[in-house]
Amino acid sequence: MRLDRPGISVLDIGSGWGGMALTLAREFGARVTGITLSEEQLRESRARAAAEGLQDRVNFELMDYRALDEKFDRIVSVGMFEHVGTRNYPDYFATIKRCLRPDGVALLHSIGRFGGPNITNAWIQKYIFPGGYSPSLSEVLPAIEQAGLFTTDIEILRLHYAKTLAHWRRRFCANRDAIAALYDERFCRMFEFYLSGSELAFRFNGHMNFQIQLSPSLQGVPLTRDYMFEAERTREMMRAAE
Repeated sequence: MRLDRPGISVLDIGSGWGGMALTLAREFGARVTGITLSEEQLRESRARAAAEGLQDRVNFELMDYRALDEKFDRIVSVGMFEHVGTRNYPDYFATIKRCLRPDGVALLHSIGRFGGPNITNAWIQKYIFPGGYSPSLSEVLPAIEQAGLFTTDIEILRLHYAKTLAHWRRRFCANRDAIAALYDERFCRMFEFYLSGSELAFRFNGHMNFQIQLSPSLQGVPLTRDYMFEAERTREMMRAAE
């Protein structure tokens, strides 16, 4: 079973600056619809698609995910779920169920927490991510079940994001003067504090990333994860041959 067959239709909920959608179109031959609520991101994403000549395979729209009324083979959402809000989880997963084909597959990637429901740090809430929230799995899985979707796989990334944040902080510090020239010293101090505190949250305070694979069908994905490793090996061989 190939989950990445050419021409497959993909919805990217919260498509950001277009990186995921463009990669899926360029490297896997997918037909991708990316949706965002940011006019700035929409302009940049469309410009990037035009620059790569991918307008025929990637379509970016300014749209609330709840307004969607179209079927897709695959749905991906990376780094958007933290802004949905727990009270909107039923609508979110109902939308995924409505927009997936009967044998379709969705992947949700989000920051989460190990220790059960909690609150967002007050400083983060005020200065960095107003309205943002990192959920526990105990808050997410009931909404998935109520939507009539099967959880076909869950992957927990424990310390991975701590390493990512450390890398971001090093790069930020290496470019601090240029960033301060664009913004100001107050911004730099706030962002250094944010990156350092977030790294500590992932190392010591129960934060993590989770990836949940969902499908309306128990037959929607293979029985094991072997297909992931086989696909990666194939791609490595193709890169080596280029």
